[in-house]
Amino acid sequence: MIVAFSVTPLGVGEDVGEYVADAVRVVRESGLPHRTDAMFTSVEGDWEDVMDVVRRAVAAVEARAPRVSLVLKADIRPGVTDGLTSKVETVERHLAGQDVFRT
Repeated sequence: MIVAFSVTPLGVGEDVGEYVADAVRVVRESGLPHRTDAMFTSVEGDWEDVMDVVRRAVAAVEARAPRVSLVLKADIRPGVTDGLTSKVETVERHLAGQDVFRT
């Protein structure tokens, strides 16, 4: 599965980068494939491992903030691995005009 999630501390002011870094640090230390952009962090693995990382990332922010917001989107597709990379590669092939059905 791939989970894209965003953890936002509430009640700490406008600058939340250091709190978000605490959450991202948990993801990076997990060893699971991941990618972070301006809005979400995506992590890939099995259900138990991914949800444990999300739980620990929320806990890292919660340890320093009085309130936490979590937004989560999941793509649950058994048997598929390397989706973080392959999904983007497929779109890039389409953008480049390559036939994605060639062998």
